[in-house]
Amino acid sequence: MPYRQLRPLADLEKLPSPRILSTHMPVTLLPPCVATLGCRVVYLCRSPKDVLVSLWHFLYKVNKNFSIDKAFELFSKWESSYGPIWEHNLGFWKESISNNDRVLFLKYDEMMAQPVEHVKTLAEFLRVPFTEEEVRCGVVEDVVHLCSFDKLKSIPINSSGVSDRIGGVPMENSSFFRTAKVGDWANHLTVEMAEKLDDIVEEKLRGSDLTF
Repeated sequence: MPYRQLRPLADLEKLPSPRILSTHMPVTLLPPCVATLGCRVVYLCRSPKDVLVSLWHFLYKVNKNFSIDKAFELFSKWESSYGPIWEHNLGFWKESISNNDRVLFLKYDEMMAQPVEHVKTLAEFLRVPFTEEEVRCGVVEDVVHLCSFDKLKSIPINSSGVSDRIGGVPMENSSFFRTAKVGDWANHLTVEMAEKLDDIVEEKLRGSDLTF
């Protein structure tokens, strides 16, 4: 959803429980109370190549002179928002293995390929599983439709207007809804770029059983 002004902690604490909060922070920066309070964390990641292209398109909205070559150079050198993407992924991956009742690790491409199954998995993880009757009546499919990219993109607040990003840079709300296509990186990265990034990610994730 579009970024808004940062809200004071006191305001967040006024929100009724259970709260739903979103963040891009790595697992190492989450407060220790996340585990002790019984919070559940749903982590969604996608192919680093698609992440790079998505990030570039977003930055391009701010700086028209920001080329894909420059974005690739910074991304490959780990100089990107929130740190190296592979370290971000790996942190939550390890946490999901050691604490799988509290951390659910999802991959974007798999979710897009099987949205119904992933919605069921998410509901079970959050301890609000669908009933047999709901499944039989197509409630899961209804949820998938209501939460689909095309549906969300068509909502007026997401397709028009401007938001204040952190740092005071105005951004059109539509910038947060581009294509959502898996593998869109192939339309923007050269073969050499893709192979180099694949090699970096493979090296950084080696031995973890996490693959893209």
